[in-house]
Amino acid sequence: MQFVFDLDGTICFEGKPVAEPILYSLEHLTEKGHEVIFASARPIRDMLPVLHKRFHGYKMIGGNGSLICENGNVKQNAEFDDITLEHIKRLMAEYHATYLIDSEWDYSYTGPVDHPILKNLDTKRLAVNRSLEKLEHVVKIAILTSYNMATLRKKLDKLDVIIHTHHQEGILDISPCGIHKWSALQKLGVRKGKYIAFGNDANDITMFENAQHSVMIGQHPLLSHYADESIEDDTLIEESIIEKLAELDKRFAY
Repeated sequence: MQFVFDLDGTICFEGKPVAEPILYSLEHLTEKGHEVIFASARPIRDMLPVLHKRFHGYKMIGGNGSLICENGNVKQNAEFDDITLEHIKRLMAEYHATYLIDSEWDYSYTGPVDHPILKNLDTKRLAVNRSLEKLEHVVKIAILTSYNMATLRKKLDKLDVIIHTHHQEGILDISPCGIHKWSALQKLGVRKGKYIAFGNDANDITMFENAQHSVMIGQHPLLSHYADESIEDDTLIEESIIEKLAELDKRFAY
């Protein structure tokens, strides 16, 4: 069985690396013959610091499906076409938007110097913060601030893109059309109904829809419709996840 894990708010919390007890449980899954895959909204660059080096060879999906990593090799799954990207750029300029825009590896950041997203941005200084004009192959756009975010969202909705709203941070996450975690899982050879998914946010919906079994961490009003079960996000969250992994290992043993 394949186990697919979102990172932030699912198996790592408050920007801290995945805790060693959970990592041990993931290794135990692989020892029992299961495959572990990580699927995050983060680009691959920002997934690596929260995963111990011994996991860097595992399959990874970054940028909500726009990036794939196998055996440590990062490649694009998709990028914005030139016309769509120009439309987005014009709207961002019109509505004075600040942003974090990712390419395959480097990025462009114009947001506030104290924005919470900076806590997780290129913490190991692996990439270069370039101007948007010098950024090639844009795969993901996060709009951080705007003088009128609601109207900007309405205009972005008219474009051929996928948008997720992170309500707590007030961020708009934009991906190329047809790109999401499930599309990337298929590129990695994962089949519908043949994996178990763990997630916590709306960008995990496609992953949950196609899983054999899905586990939601915490509560999300949209994701809950697709979850088979949930684990409360409380002080014992890590212990609860470890117990659930042991249970699912036995239930879906080869």
